[in-house]
Amino acid sequence: MTAVVLERQDGSPVCERCLLAETPLSRLRGLLGRAGLERGEGILLRPASTIHMWFMRFAIDAVFLDRDGRVLRVVEHLRPWRVAGCRGAKSVLELPAGECGRVRLVSGDRVVVRPARALEARAA
Repeated sequence: MTAVVLERQDGSPVCERCLLAETPLSRLRGLLGRAGLERGEGILLRPASTIHMWFMRFAIDAVFLDRDGRVLRVVEHLRPWRVAGCRGAKSVLELPAGECGRVRLVSGDRVVVRPARALEARAA
């Protein structure tokens, strides 16, 4: 999986350490086997419009995005053994539970995917 950074259109961070899952196997695996996500971590599943939490051991925030990165729906604190989806979504960002509230991510926001090195270059 490739590492990327997700930012709002204004440059404010949404997910500093995000894995990009674009193959069927990487999307299927997702976060399975992990004990949790740290603050600033996440995984972007694309293409995807639904997710399941079967066999997961922790809750997450799920952010459903359209093809332009516009937030269509935010499902906060999605617990294990649940399913969530959104008509029209082309990708799903999975973040630690409570992260959407912390970064104030809401429906209508636009998220931009950048290579991970773009954030490092900006910090230098």
